[in-house]
Amino acid sequence: MSLVLDSSVTIAWIYLEQTNANIDHVLHLVSSKGAWVPSLWWLEVANILEMGVRRGRHAPAFRDATLADLALLPINIDPETDAQAWGANVHLAERHRLTLYDAAYLELAKRRGLPLATLDTELRTAAKGEKVVLLVP
Repeated sequence: MSLVLDSSVTIAWIYLEQTNANIDHVLHLVSSKGAWVPSLWWLEVANILEMGVRRGRHAPAFRDATLADLALLPINIDPETDAQAWGANVHLAERHRLTLYDAAYLELAKRRGLPLATLDTELRTAAKGEKVVLLVP
């Protein structure tokens, strides 16, 4: 089973104080079956790690090593996300009061018929409303 992976779950892998058995299970699924992400995932994850450097949470070497490790995972960039930005994404964002960034993950999960791995409360609520299967409680 493949899935749609959002940045909140990715960051929970990276920062051990945020991880748990469910997060570890998603990492195993991604490692073995792959995941789909909108192209903004790469920017979101890199930005969070860069902010960690700027705030003194970790060194630049940690950021760089983490990004290199993530690049080894079988994560696929969805080629249609940009085409959905001003259509389906806007409508999902409006209907569920989401950011367009969160709506991109929801739209991708709906369109591909895949479960969504997210820790974001608003996105989880919207996914339930759209009948998208959720991973990680």
